[in-house]
Amino acid sequence: MVVVTDNVEKRNVSRLFESAKIGSLKIKNRTVMAPLGLVGYSDSEGGFSKNAQDMYIRRAKGGVGLLTVGLVVCSYDDFEKGSAPCPINNPFDFMNTSAEMLQQIHSYGTKAICMISAGSGRSSFPRASKKKWAPSEATNRFDPNQKHRAMTHDEIEKTISDFVKGAAICKASGFDGVEIHAVHEGYLFDQFAMSLFNHRDDEFGGDLEHRLKVVTDIVKGIKAQCGQDFPVSIRYSLKSFIKEIRNGALPGEKFQEKGRDISEGLEAAKILEAAGYDMLNVDAGTYDAWFWNHPPMYFDKKGIYNTFGAQVKSAVKIPVAVAGRMDDPEVINNALDQGIDLVEFGRPLLADPDLPNKIKADDWEDIRPCISCQDGCLARLEKGLPFSCTVNPATGRESAYKLTAPLKTKNVLVIGGGPAGLETAWICGTRGHNVTLLESHSELGGELVPGSKPSFKSNDHELVLWYTRQLSKMKNVTVKLNTSATKKDFDSNDYDAVVVATGSKPIIPDFGSDKMVTASDVLTNHDKVGQKVTVVGGGLVGCETALWLERKGKDVTIVEMSDDICGGPHAQSFANYQMVKELLPYEGIDVKLNTKVESIENTNVKVTNSNGNDETIPGDDVVCTLGYTPNNPFMHLLATTDKESYLIGDSHNVSNIMGAIWSAYAVAKDI
Repeated sequence: MVVVTDNVEKRNVSRLFESAKIGSLKIKNRTVMAPLGLVGYSDSEGGFSKNAQDMYIRRAKGGVGLLTVGLVVCSYDDFEKGSAPCPINNPFDFMNTSAEMLQQIHSYGTKAICMISAGSGRSSFPRASKKKWAPSEATNRFDPNQKHRAMTHDEIEKTISDFVKGAAICKASGFDGVEIHAVHEGYLFDQFAMSLFNHRDDEFGGDLEHRLKVVTDIVKGIKAQCGQDFPVSIRYSLKSFIKEIRNGALPGEKFQEKGRDISEGLEAAKILEAAGYDMLNVDAGTYDAWFWNHPPMYFDKKGIYNTFGAQVKSAVKIPVAVAGRMDDPEVINNALDQGIDLVEFGRPLLADPDLPNKIKADDWEDIRPCISCQDGCLARLEKGLPFSCTVNPATGRESAYKLTAPLKTKNVLVIGGGPAGLETAWICGTRGHNVTLLESHSELGGELVPGSKPSFKSNDHELVLWYTRQLSKMKNVTVKLNTSATKKDFDSNDYDAVVVATGSKPIIPDFGSDKMVTASDVLTNHDKVGQKVTVVGGGLVGCETALWLERKGKDVTIVEMSDDICGGPHAQSFANYQMVKELLPYEGIDVKLNTKVESIENTNVKVTNSNGNDETIPGDDVVCTLGYTPNNPFMHLLATTDKESYLIGDSHNVSNIMGAIWSAYAVAKDI
């Protein structure tokens, strides 16, 4: 659920449901599903898979005015065949699968445009590029040892031609327009637009107008082929936030822009409008500052693109759209007040496909919140997997994961009220089972209770509130707080099935001191923490705890035995990892990598540092964040019972919120 103000005027977003126009295209309201990469959502010939079709149809049913389908790729020149949909590979297959999807989308009064992409150039993940090309010679964003060659003139012209062909096929398929994935996020065409990466001496290099020639030629070609009335939008980042290559600038940080600054960005917007684009879909950032394009929860506010969108709107006459965690009434009104025409929802629509209808009905508290973790969406894309959603496992598999009524109504006992237990109770209750949930503490949420204490984790708290509200409305679900389950409960004939979701407990090694506290202890009793704090363990929990303590005015040191924080760049979304890694030193946190704790005397930590030297870190408190281990007090009963029983979440395998919710859904949908 989204926590909103009680001020009726501030939460009134009725303007969001007025009609809007992009060129000659009329849209029933001002809500847009933002574009998302369709890795894994293609059939073998480049059409839309059934999963892709179902996903977009479900969002149309949820009330969104405009769907941005894709991105799809302009050709398979730089991509493996079938890696994502592609209009020109097999136009017949693309048109057939599109028509099947669009017929149902249009039946809800929703319009759909298709985003077409030329790919990532030097920003590609090393495994994801065949050609290894860029506007000019460059090193790869993620692997500096990998080189990208300059595209030839013929390759550029072919790419432009492929876009025009692709747009024409999209129009023939029934799409209401196209969006060009272009001067945005440090992708290939954005590299053409920036002098930092474009050193060409032909007509595609030089001044800004020539660096934009690829994308201006594309829109001119599409308009000539498809007609002036066929809408063409462009995805567009006003500002790059590049301090240095592979180094992004943080919110509020003073720095010299090495990419595109705002003045050049506004000049580019005017050039794009003059070339024939019908809308600018505005954000900020690049792969070198990737957290700007995919904002994690560490930003201190939502609607981070509103200011950029308003600046662009002041420079052009065509419609402007913005995304950027817009699931908040004040943020939406702020955007509309500044003249922004369309409000885009990406991750929030993955979390709750009924978001627009719920906003329209003023049912903000019933919106399942996006927690901005990026584990179910962006992190999966980075691994070459189809995106889904941490809090909504049915995203992208709406048919396979559709909930059905059970053949027989059962009495289900759920032991534990953390995320796995809450999801189990909600799914079982939704399907019609009678559910009793036992939670030993005085409130629901499990580790989400302390974990949501930092202000940047407030969406985790909203998730607990959402579950609490949903369960409270179900007459077939009983929640008992301050109630520890016993063997008697487990064995009781009152229950046909038992689901154990007792979570995990922190790992606390014996370092010779009983003065250590856990992250949970600190987060729930921060006023008892001294001024100088040593955090042992630089995983995600340790880093987030350290950030929170630093913002409370504490002096914090992190000790991490490995050579990187948060398990490295591939343990979660790279955007989240990059932002945390840059925030720690920016906020004055001392991070000691390759440093092993030898012992702790009282609250002083003795370590062997990266040089092999001994060091003592003095402090007032020591916080142990070395991970968790399953907490399963019912192990013996689970092994010996003949009753239908399940072990889920951290009590089975320690993971993250996504792991807990997904394991619960997988079990509960079939009980």
